[in-house]
Amino acid sequence: MTVLLLMACSVMLAQTSREMRQERREIRRMARAELNAKVDKTTKREAKRLKQEGWKVAPGALPLEKQLERSYLMQYEYDEDLFPKYIMGEAASVGESYDAAKASAMSLAMTNIATQMKTEVTALVENTVTNRQLEPGEAVSISESVTANKNLVSQSVERTIMVVECYRMNGRSTHEVLVRLAYNSELIKEEAKRAMRKDLEDKGRNLHNQLDKLLGL
Repeated sequence: MTVLLLMACSVMLAQTSREMRQERREIRRMARAELNAKVDKTTKREAKRLKQEGWKVAPGALPLEKQLERSYLMQYEYDEDLFPKYIMGEAASVGESYDAAKASAMSLAMTNIATQMKTEVTALVENTVTNRQLEPGEAVSISESVTANKNLVSQSVERTIMVVECYRMNGRSTHEVLVRLAYNSELIKEEAKRAMRKDLEDKGRNLHNQLDKLLGL
């Protein structure tokens, strides 16, 4: 029964993964000039919307347009496995002080990143398990480990990069801060491998070499 359920989940994940990879493949095929034009158009539209809603940057910070431009360029970067080079998380929060609102927004953005990490790692492993044609027992063992460790993989969201930071005043003394964070995908792969390696070791399954190949490490 467990094997049948895993097979059914693998089929659904494989279909989603194929669609996601096709979209990312198209982005990678885009000429640099075309991609820059797309980013420029998106940046201007987003910056205009945010400014109309009252958002502004702190004194000395990069202009909002530049922050957004960097964010979108990072968002469109993928490695050879079509795994995103950066996982992006965004959130806004309100507080009586700027620092309190910023801390809360960062916490929410990290939670957003953690959720995406689980999806990305699962799709990556499921796709490579299928493509590498592992032995049925190996494939089931690794798939079980992915399922069991999706939460463990996302517990360590550290060393994030602040890409966008802006704020607006709600009333006379209430601050609302919006942040967009980026997390390096290589750190995600390391965390995924660490969690699944321990799980496989605990079960007495020596699949370390296969796991290293799957995650490209």
